[in-house]
Amino acid sequence: MHQLEGIACAELEVKKSRFIASLHPVQDRAQARAVLGALRAQHPGAVHVCWALICSGDSGLDDDGEPSGTAAKPMYNVLMHKDVNNVLAAVVRYWGGIKLGAGGLTRAYGQVVSEAFKHAVLVPVEAMCERLFLCQFADESALRRLAEQQGVLVLDVRYAEQVSLHLRMKAGIAEEFERKAYDVLRGALIVRECSSA
Repeated sequence: MHQLEGIACAELEVKKSRFIASLHPVQDRAQARAVLGALRAQHPGAVHVCWALICSGDSGLDDDGEPSGTAAKPMYNVLMHKDVNNVLAAVVRYWGGIKLGAGGLTRAYGQVVSEAFKHAVLVPVEAMCERLFLCQFADESALRRLAEQQGVLVLDVRYAEQVSLHLRMKAGIAEEFERKAYDVLRGALIVRECSSA
């Protein structure tokens, strides 16, 4: 899985129609809506601003008046094949006076988004995991120090008979972190898996 490092753009002309694609890193649908509002304001003469969004738990697409399935669907397909997340693809279309037909529209929208990806910088997204670490009160500060040194995030702390620290870390370091925690706390530790993030 990858995400965009920054905005990437491309432009295509087909039978006098201009297709201007832009790819935007976004965190949620509200941020995507703000980007689309800005694009509409920048291009008041455009006939369509079509979009496809792949965002954790909140994806969507809109043909913005183009024949159903000819704009957003091919854009969405490109996003799916690129294995990206938290990305908004938007295409601004200026009509050139010549009808392109369903096949022509589908090709144009898909192609211009593909062209924008040629200018995009993609960065890998590392899988995260969460673990519950149970330790004695006297060992809490040592475990917190280790978490800080290893770039592990403390999500929650609960105090009962033992201290319970809910931690989030990169999945790739989870086993090594657990080993280090056992060493630092001389084995006086219980680790439980939590739901993945």
